[in-house]
Amino acid sequence: MEQATLMILILIALAWTIPWKGVALWRASKKNHLVWFIVLLLVNTLAILEILYIFIFSKEKKKQKKRKRRKR
Repeated sequence: MEQATLMILILIALAWTIPWKGVALWRASKKNHLVWFIVLLLVNTLAILEILYIFIFSKEKKKQKKRKRRKR
């Protein structure tokens, strides 16, 4: 593989990964998920882990949402 092609692939991977990582880290910090924050910061998976966190693991469970609404 040519060096220029490799550089383009790396730039595409970075352009894909950085926004996902930023959103996932922001969400983990807002929810005080320290373990998730550290894992997301240290593990690079081409945003697979970040996407899973954003759409699956950072969601509040329905029961928790109902409890928070009742407390207000």
